[in-house]
Amino acid sequence: MHLALAGLAALAVSQGIGRFAMTPILPMMQEQGLSLSEGGWLAAANYLGYLLGALSTIWLRLDPSLAIRAALAAIGVLTLAMGLIDGFAAWIALRAVAGVASAWVLIFVSAWALERLAEAGRPQLAGVLYAGVGTGVTAAGVVCLLITLRGSSADASWIALGVLALGAAAATWPAFSFRGHSAQRGNVERAPLRGWLLILCYGAYGLGYIVPATFLPAMARQIVAEPLAFGSAWPLLGIAAAVSTLIASSLGATNPRRVWVLCMVLLAIGVSAPLFVPGLLGILVSAVLVGATFVTITLAGMQEARRLYGAAARPLMAAMTAAFAVGQLIGPILVALAESLPHGFAIVLALATAAVLLGAAALALTARGE
Repeated sequence: MHLALAGLAALAVSQGIGRFAMTPILPMMQEQGLSLSEGGWLAAANYLGYLLGALSTIWLRLDPSLAIRAALAAIGVLTLAMGLIDGFAAWIALRAVAGVASAWVLIFVSAWALERLAEAGRPQLAGVLYAGVGTGVTAAGVVCLLITLRGSSADASWIALGVLALGAAAATWPAFSFRGHSAQRGNVERAPLRGWLLILCYGAYGLGYIVPATFLPAMARQIVAEPLAFGSAWPLLGIAAAVSTLIASSLGATNPRRVWVLCMVLLAIGVSAPLFVPGLLGILVSAVLVGATFVTITLAGMQEARRLYGAAARPLMAAMTAAFAVGQLIGPILVALAESLPHGFAIVLALATAAVLLGAAALALTARGE
């Protein structure tokens, strides 16, 4: 259990802060003059870093223990710097490097923890591990909500989250003292066909979820100005994410493909909810459905990679994460480019929904052939 809890804390820092800290802070940054387009480019910089981080785990021979520790410490320092340094160019660089660190933590912690849990005969604890994403999202959202209610600035939120990240990195430091070991080759002969299918569908998921996952609080703020109302969207998404992984983990351990397909369909409904359900209700429906599925898809996707390729799954996990990063990089760029178009945001949501449904169909139609 201590292994899963250490992984939970690491993913809370890497995903809740390293990747998604800007989402609940964005409304405060907008009040200080940041445009939605600039917010999209900041998000895109972080996701570009995430892509480069995922690719680097394929290209470079990194020691997993050192990579996890260095990345967790870097996320804390880089988040602090966002609150201490002014300038859009500097923010772009800081968020990009934080994206690299976030990818390192996700890939190395996932490969290490899932393998150890399988060896221990407790794969169901993967739900605890991936509940870390929702826990981090919730913690970041609550911190930012409290700071907003006190009337403090975006800088105060960045600093508070940076301190929180550094504290978690220090607390988990002893847990990541393991040495990397060579993975067995597993079912390498089947990897090209099945691997590409998982990679493409995981990329479609990245494109689909990222628009609401980046802009939900900003969307809610356009509808209602009350901080407690629009600020609740992000913690709600985080709570749904944490709870859903715990519920889905036992089923996902035996049939992750089925969980993946089901969650993709629900995610599509959540992404498109603001198009069909007017007002704040549509935003909250989106928050619950996107939150309840986006981390569960990560859990199911990583479990499916391990189910097919065993101990040789880490390169595939890295490739899936890279495809995911490409998808989530495209989303904010589309928002930035479509901001000036009539119904531009609605068009992006529709495209994201279509990508998710295509991915779900591909997974479902190929399941019987495997």
